[in-house]
Amino acid sequence: MDNLLFYIFFWVVIGWRLWYVIFYNFSHYLANPIEILKVWEWWMSFHWGVIWVLIAMILFSKKYKINFFALADQIILVVPIWLWLWRLWNYLNKELLGFSNYHWLLAVQTEKWSFFPSPLIELFLEWIVLFIVLNYLYIKHRKKFKNWQIASLFLILYWIFRIFTEVFFRMPDDFIGYIWWYFTLWELYSLPMIIIWIYFYIKLWKNKNSK
Repeated sequence: MDNLLFYIFFWVVIGWRLWYVIFYNFSHYLANPIEILKVWEWWMSFHWGVIWVLIAMILFSKKYKINFFALADQIILVVPIWLWLWRLWNYLNKELLGFSNYHWLLAVQTEKWSFFPSPLIELFLEWIVLFIVLNYLYIKHRKKFKNWQIASLFLILYWIFRIFTEVFFRMPDDFIGYIWWYFTLWELYSLPMIIIWIYFYIKLWKNKNSK
């Protein structure tokens, strides 16, 4: 377990940060490269975090000859706890606090909602709901699923919950804004990932039922 945590920590910290630097604010960091090393300002991106966790777990599984898919299902059961800490940190630091000035859904000025606690909504969905659903399915209905299906379900639900919160409850970062219509850069990156994980989930389900 200690070795696994080291693998994940190393790859996530490096990869997660670089994704944010390259895809979210590249022009700024290109002009100010030293700021990449400012750990107290380390904004990150969940997309690259997921990818690098998968890479770290694949490398770990090969080295220690462990079934990667079974390992992924077990690791994913505790990820909602980490998400809870992350969202609580966002809220306490006054980050991502709701929509301000104008909200497309209400089509009215909404300055009184400037500090709407959207991180707490994400905390509820990403921690309580995901934690209960995933652990219930794994403990009570494990035999109904193939290895990796629980992990795929987590990734599907996470992105759906996250997009729901971002679309209805908060404005995008000021330096990014909306990229297309009312979709943020994060949401556009998320859509293909939802499709990928749904594909894996359905494919595994069909393979299981075909046996």
